[in-house]
Amino acid sequence: MAATPFELKGKSVYVAGHRGMVGAALMRRLVQENARLAILERSEVDLRDQAQVFD
Repeated sequence: MAATPFELKGKSVYVAGHRGMVGAALMRRLVQENARLAILERSEVDLRDQAQVFD
């Protein structure tokens, strides 16, 4: 596994598109790096709405 340029352990990361091929691979890597994952479904947040994103 390639080294990361910075520490991800304990960092919160939101992955948009976590059900897709790239998003799923990214999620697996983040789990290996002990990152805290923030996952929301499309029905829970509209990423085009800035107020919802900040909430």
